Amino acid sequence: MNTDKDRAAFRARAREVLLTAVQGLVLAVVMLPCGVAFLVLTLVSVALIPLGVGLFTTPAILTGVRALADTRRRLAAEWGGIRIPAVYRPLPESAGPWTRTVALLQDPQVRRDVLWLPVDMTAGFVTALAPALLVFYPFEGFALAAGLWRTMTGGPYGSYGPYWYAFVPVGGQATALAAGALGAVLLVVAYRFTPRLLTAHFRLTRAVLEGSQGELAERVQVLTETRRDAVDTSAAELRRIERDLHDGAQARLVAMGMDLGTIEMLVERDPAQAKRLIAQARRNSAEALEELRDLVRGIHPPVLAERGLGDAVRALALRLPPATEVTVELPGRADAPVESAAYFAVNEVLTNAVKHSGADRIWVDVHHTDGRLRVTVTDNGRGGAVVGAGSGLAGIERRLGTFDGVLAVSSPAGGPTMVTLEIPCVLS
Repeated sequence: MNTDKDRAAFRARAREVLLTAVQGLVLAVVMLPCGVAFLVLTLVSVALIPLGVGLFTTPAILTGVRALADTRRRLAAEWGGIRIPAVYRPLPESAGPWTRTVALLQDPQVRRDVLWLPVDMTAGFVTALAPALLVFYPFEGFALAAGLWRTMTGGPYGSYGPYWYAFVPVGGQATALAAGALGAVLLVVAYRFTPRLLTAHFRLTRAVLEGSQGELAERVQVLTETRRDAVDTSAAELRRIERDLHDGAQARLVAMGMDLGTIEMLVERDPAQAKRLIAQARRNSAEALEELRDLVRGIHPPVLAERGLGDAVRALALRLPPATEVTVELPGRADAPVESAAYFAVNEVLTNAVKHSGADRIWVDVHHTDGRLRVTVTDNGRGGAVVGAGSGLAGIERRLGTFDGVLAVSSPAGGPTMVTLEIPCVLS
């Protein structure tokens, strides 16, 4: 029985090691060209600011750098279990090119993202590639021991000279067997330490992207700005409610009151006309009631209050034209303000996906892990969504910032688009 458990544990560990090697190889090979390209573009764009061209290119390039850093943060959480918080300053509304460029360059988090690029291209590249080397390099030693050394050295007489495998000069079968033994040692080392190497890579990333823990002034400023945004949003919401009441339900109730007054005068003199006015008053009351219900749903949907975020998101999905699949894993409920913020954020993301993405399928995943509520919305549309000043995603980001939440967007041209919302909270 213990033997079966040991075999199962060995297979699971071997799969973990192989997966870690592949993940490290992806980070080293795929992400390196992106980092080099963004670093060069950033330096050239900043240099072109005095000529005016950089005022238009720098915000777009820095947004791309942020998207790349957000992707690494997401992979660090999913592959390494390491959370890397990000504190970006909100961009001013309706900002011009100069204001946006200056605001981005003055943002400490943006500067850390740019500083991370050369670090990731050097030390980050080595720490990401090390797991793959440890796992795959031993097989070259095994191949040499199996006879490949003859091809590499030019035959048994070594006309090409010795072939170096690490520090072993392979020139004959004996040294080839030594290379195979070294490969076996490296494979044992890979079995034991490969996951730790990838974790070291993500810790290096966190050390650069997270910044100093003593940046209290920056944090206070961000909280002040998000609080101001929350106050502005609340004031705008109150004005919307007042406008909807005045133009909708209130007007219908006033009309219904006037009809009732007319009915009172006509009920004996002209019963037929009184009946027509009664029917009209009934229609007005029904329409006023429906508008009040819509208004209440816009403030706090009853399904959200009664059944929680999961069922409220499912109800949203049922009203969408594209086929929408919702997965919910919530062992409890968050506080009402957090649920409300998450619900309206998801509502706006879904609305954007239906209006702008051209998607015919949407996936929504709602779960709670590591003390954070995470909602991921993925669509198979055309992509190209960005978080910029004046966009709906920027508004969602500011509202989530009120709860110390974050928004991450991955939307390459051609799709798919993945929008991830995270809010720290506890479930009851």
